[in-house]
Amino acid sequence: MRGKRIGSGAALLAGTLAVTGLALAPSAAAVTPTTATVTANCGLFGGGAATLTATQSGTSATLKLSSTAITAPIAIGANSITSTLTMANSTGSARVFTGTVNPAMAVGDPIVVGPLGGTVAAGDGLDLYQGSLKMVVFGITVTCTATGPQSPGPFVFD
Repeated sequence: MRGKRIGSGAALLAGTLAVTGLALAPSAAAVTPTTATVTANCGLFGGGAATLTATQSGTSATLKLSSTAITAPIAIGANSITSTLTMANSTGSARVFTGTVNPAMAVGDPIVVGPLGGTVAAGDGLDLYQGSLKMVVFGITVTCTATGPQSPGPFVFD
């Protein structure tokens, strides 16, 4: 009988520890929404609707911009655009995302940059409106600015 009580006690203890571990485990950080659209003007690259995609892992986040309306005026090699994406932050200082990640693009191809890495804090509300995307291609700087707020709204980070 004593063996059954020890076995039952051990099982109860293991179950309690498992539940406690789940309760204390950190929750996965999430950004909401994960995609947003914005209308941007990019000078010689053109202008129009662009899609921003956001991901978050703790205080690290990435943003990617793609647009079929904004196109490459020249052939661009993979990972040859130096991009700086500055996002206006409703809770304080702007957040900056940087990188040199882009696919190869032929003349007229849609522009895609990112994912660009940066740091965020819980509660940050980031919007490209009143921020900018600067791309340096073959020594030429192209700056994109949003003509209005993102839809459905700013990226809010946990």
